Amino acid sequence: MQSVKDAANYVSESVQGAGAEASKTANKETAKDSNASMSTRASAGMDALGDKKDESAHNAKADVNKESAKH
Repeated sequence: MQSVKDAANYVSESVQGAGAEASKTANKETAKDSNASMSTRASAGMDALGDKKDESAHNAKADVNKESAKH
């Protein structure tokens, strides 16, 4: 039964990691947009860094759950 829970957690963390990656990409594009204000660009750059951290954390958790589900 634990492997089913681990598999579900793997899927959940993978989806959350993909969402963070998409947000990071959008924020990076906003940070590079010369038509956006400097404060908007700076904020987007900081948000992209946070999204990168979230993406890494979710992907790491997904990997742990994937390995746990195998056993």
